[in-house]
Amino acid sequence: MDADLLLIFCFIIVMTIVLGLTINGVVQKVIDYKKSRNAAAIPDRRDVSAAMIERTEMVEDRLAVLERIAIDRGTSLADEIEALIESPDRKEHI
Repeated sequence: MDADLLLIFCFIIVMTIVLGLTINGVVQKVIDYKKSRNAAAIPDRRDVSAAMIERTEMVEDRLAVLERIAIDRGTSLADEIEALIESPDRKEHI
C-alpha cells in the first residue's frame, strides 16, 4: 500500500512539473510576441532622426537659395524660380 501511495505521489509531482513547464513556455511565447509586436509598431529613433536631419538639410539648402534669389537683384526672379522647379536633383519630399 505504501508503494502505491509513493508511486501516485511521484506521478502527481511529475505531472505538476510538466504542466508548470508547459504553461511557462506558453506564457513566455505570448510575452515575446507582444514585445516583438510593440517593437515593430514603434519606429527606430535612429531612422527617424536620420530622416529628420536629411529633411532639415534639404530645407536649409532651399532656404539659402531663396535668400540668394531675394537678395540678388541682377538676375530675373522668374528665371531663377523656373530653374529651381525644373532642377533634376530636387527631392520629392514636399
